[in-house]
Amino acid sequence: MSACHDPQAVARPWRRIVIFYAWAMLMACFFANAEIQIEGGAGWATSLPTWRIEKHWLLDLFWGGRAMTGYHAWVFSFMILVFFMPLAFSARWRWSDVVLSVAGVAVFWVTEDFLWFVLNPAYGLARFTPEIVTWHPHWLGGAPVDYWGGTALAIALAWAHVRLVRREAGGRS
Repeated sequence: MSACHDPQAVARPWRRIVIFYAWAMLMACFFANAEIQIEGGAGWATSLPTWRIEKHWLLDLFWGGRAMTGYHAWVFSFMILVFFMPLAFSARWRWSDVVLSVAGVAVFWVTEDFLWFVLNPAYGLARFTPEIVTWHPHWLGGAPVDYWGGTALAIALAWAHVRLVRREAGGRS
């Protein structure tokens, strides 16, 4: 029986995705709490002793219009390395695993950023508004546009991961 017609082969990638996304969310909860301790109520590193680039067309394209800071450059790079560490140490760079790692980064940052507001005593859900959270310049449906994009990316990459796992297992996608 091909992997495509084996119900267990179909279920395994989805189970792996759910567990992986749950783990990314748990890590995000811990990191949000650490970042609250670092930043306090001054979001987007506004009170940290770090360099900032406030305006540049590349920030609009890749950073949602937010400032680039030295703090965020190092933290984002570190988290990418964290999510790709299993691939580096297993010496297994399959496309399905690369896709899942990128998806994990998206799930992590959307969750971490939202939890930063929910758990932060200086904010909470009541203060999670575009008028107060000015470093997220683009909002849609009560949330920063980045959240919608990151969530859509995570869903699309989950689907791609399943297709790639099936293809790598010799089944049809």
